[in-house]
Amino acid sequence: MIIAGIEEAGRGPVIGPLVMAIAAVDEKDEFKLKAVGVKDSKLLSPAQRQRIFNEIKDLCKYELIKISPEEVDKAVESDDSNLNWLEADKAVILINKVKPNKVILDCPSTNLNEYKKYIQKKLNYKPKLVVEHKADLKYTIVAAASILAKVARDNEIKKLKAKHKVDFGSGYPSDPLTIEFTRKNYNKYPFFRKSWDTWQKAIKLGGQKKLGEF
Repeated sequence: MIIAGIEEAGRGPVIGPLVMAIAAVDEKDEFKLKAVGVKDSKLLSPAQRQRIFNEIKDLCKYELIKISPEEVDKAVESDDSNLNWLEADKAVILINKVKPNKVILDCPSTNLNEYKKYIQKKLNYKPKLVVEHKADLKYTIVAAASILAKVARDNEIKKLKAKHKVDFGSGYPSDPLTIEFTRKNYNKYPFFRKSWDTWQKAIKLGGQKKLGEF
């Protein structure tokens, strides 16, 4: 039986894409993922993630989806969608592409049942779906997907910094460097999520206020 995990990276940042990943493996080979050190990506150093990322690509069938800031903004500002449903729609694409027998999803919604039903309705076949919170901590295959998504997202951030020759920190609203960069450059670059509070504050203040006033 082919089992798969789905996870995202970059849901919270004000800068850069959201990345979703699916990793799939024969259930009898899942132990190989544990053997190379797969666990929730947040528990690994960047160097460990990169090494394990390459191992996962050898062991698993996988797919990645990069969701642009513009697409994130469109979902957040929509009257009939939101970030959770955007993730669900991308999960459907990943599942239909890989077609595992069983899929475990780390659910961003508080309503597990509604999220599961939403995805089931849109799939073009009927795999077994397991929808849980903190699935990346409980299931090795979801942890594998979390590593794929995290490394891919980090690589996208490196590309943005190199392309635009800037350093905006991590891109997360909790990062002082990101806040300061957004304040000064909110209207200069195409990689901001304009629906985010950090960007909204920057544009309202016209880039004139100091960091401590955010």
